[in-house]
Formats: sequence, C-alpha cells, structure tokens
Amino acid sequence: MASEPSDNAVKTSKPGLLCGVDVGASATKLVLLSRANEVVARVVRASGVDYRATAQACLQEALELAPPGSVLACTVSTGYGRRNVDFADRSVTEIHCHGVAGYYLVGGPVTLIDIGGQDNKVIRMDARGKRVDFKMNRKCAAGTGAFLEEIAVRLDLPVEQLDGLAAAATEAARLSSFCTVFAKTEILAHLRAGVPVESIVRGAFVSVATRALEMAPLEGRVVLTGGVAAHNPTVALLLSEKIGRDVIVPPHAQFSGALGAALLAREPVA
Repeated sequence: MASEPSDNAVKTSKPGLLCGVDVGASATKLVLLSRANEVVARVVRASGVDYRATAQACLQEALELAPPGSVLACTVSTGYGRRNVDFADRSVTEIHCHGVAGYYLVGGPVTLIDIGGQDNKVIRMDARGKRVDFKMNRKCAAGTGAFLEEIAVRLDLPVEQLDGLAAAATEAARLSSFCTVFAKTEILAHLRAGVPVESIVRGAFVSVATRALEMAPLEGRVVLTGGVAAHNPTVALLLSEKIGRDVIVPPHAQFSGALGAALLAREPVA
C-alpha cells in the first residue's frame, strides 16, 4: 500500500505517473497512466456534494493500487467540477478530453458520443485527431443517466435492473426523447393501459438513443462512452440499429474523460 502523498509528491515535476481526473456531476473518475500509456489504476466514486474531498479520495485509492512510492508527474482535471481538484496542475474542458480519448482509442475520423449523468456530448474528430465539431446538451436531462434514474424511480425499480428488462422486451413503448417531464407523464399513461414494464424500459432506452441522433449527424465510426454505455449495453445495440452499423463501446467506457485528461497530462504546461 502506498503511503499518503505529500503536497510535494503531488506537484513533483520529476518523472512519474500521469493522472487524469474527471469530476462529473454524478461520478468522479480517475485514471493513472505510466509513461508508456499503460493504465496503472482506475477509480470511480460517486461525486457527492464535496468534489474536492471525492477527488482526493480517488487519488488516495489510486495510489494504493499503484506501485509503492509512486508519484505524479502531472495531473489534468476535467468535467463539471474540474476547478475543485486541488492537486491538478491544470484543467481542461471535457469536450477536449473526450475527443482526445476517442481518437486515441479508435483513431479517426470518429464521432464520439458521451452519455453522462447530467449531459450528453457528441464530438467529431477528423483523421488527424483534430476536433471539427461538437454539440452538448445542457438544458434538459433527457437522454442522460439522470433520465434513466428518473425512469427507474417512477417504475420503482433499481437502476441496475433496467438493461436486463430492456433487453428482454419484445417491443418498445413510445416515450419522449426531448423532455423528462413529458416522458414521466407518458409512463403513467402506459401503466394505466397495462403496457408491460419491460416495454416501457425499452422505450426509455430507445429515447436515449434517439436523443443522441437528434443532437448531431453520426458520421464515420461511432464510439459510445460514459456511465450509461458502460452499464447499459442495450443502448449501444439500439443505437447501432438506428444508424445501420456497429457502435463501438470501448472497455471501461465510463473512464473516457479521465483517460483523455491523463493523456493530455503528458503535454507541457503552456
């Protein structure tokens, strides 16, 4: 087990590990990379209400997984709470980090869709790894992890059961893809009409996939990341059906933003 890092260890400029921290509204993810881009540790925790404490706890846990005596060469923070990471050397937008990760994972051109707890991002990268376009949904939780959590609450189900129910359904109930409030009203109507719960859940997953399609054209190879992708593979299958080609879900899809931040930690501070 590594000892508790001192401030000097966190801020050292000596060779060491590259750290990326993605502080999302729902979950905080941290990735440690070696100089050879080998993943040394991955940690995820609920963000809670104290982003600083959660980021520090993630670092402590990650260093316990790393070789004894490990230090950080550089840390880049990203995500909704990126300014709350006290040990970060700099912060970068989540759009940039997710784009870098998508290009690193599959090359380009590529369209990356990240379905987070509170927002969705669609990012297009060209063949050279340059971002050419992006769209971000911030005005409504429709199509996000929070949307699925609301559906689970309304149906009195653990959110962990949703994917299995959606996969088992033979048809999908129609639900709004642009408004969580409307979708919840539609659920009540479906329940009164005796629509099977699994059909309602599949309808919610179709709504998530449809929302991604409504945001921007999905050109080239499509990569799906985020907690929703990591825990609900049926969403990727439905999206693949809609666009007529396979959607790539990389291993550890929830850590894409943190991975991109760790990769950017290799770059010198301007």
